[in-house]
Amino acid sequence: MKIYFANALFSQAEINYNAQLAAKIRQLDPAIDLYLPQENAAINDKEAYADSKMIAQADTDKLLQSDLMVAVLDGLSIDNGVASEIGIAYAKEIPIIGLYTDTRQKGSNNKQKLAALSEIAENQFHYVNLYTTGLIKLNGTIVNNEPDLLQAVAKYLK
Repeated sequence: MKIYFANALFSQAEINYNAQLAAKIRQLDPAIDLYLPQENAAINDKEAYADSKMIAQADTDKLLQSDLMVAVLDGLSIDNGVASEIGIAYAKEIPIIGLYTDTRQKGSNNKQKLAALSEIAENQFHYVNLYTTGLIKLNGTIVNNEPDLLQAVAKYLK
């Protein structure tokens, strides 16, 4: 099974997290062929040069060859590149598993947090773009932790 892994890859924290989570996914089954864009030095060696067309073509080719997409949705907003990749996967009917671990989603039954929604600038929850998450839900699922992500990936292996 070919899996495309989409996440931001511009800070050491993002690079480390991507590598750690990709390793866990790869451990599910030796038949998994996971494409992690940061491992493609031809376009992501930041000391070298790759123009926008080279990056778009290389990643899109890998995405279109994939059977499944894993997309990390965390951050101030969904990474622009990840959102674009989600759109492509949706259009090509490639199933998508979104991972959204933002801890601000906890406490959805807390009456004080819910009441704060009616106060200006007191939203206690994080907003994530509904169009983009809708594309995922129309062709996959969104989970909020790594064990559920791994379980969701495993279901596609069967």
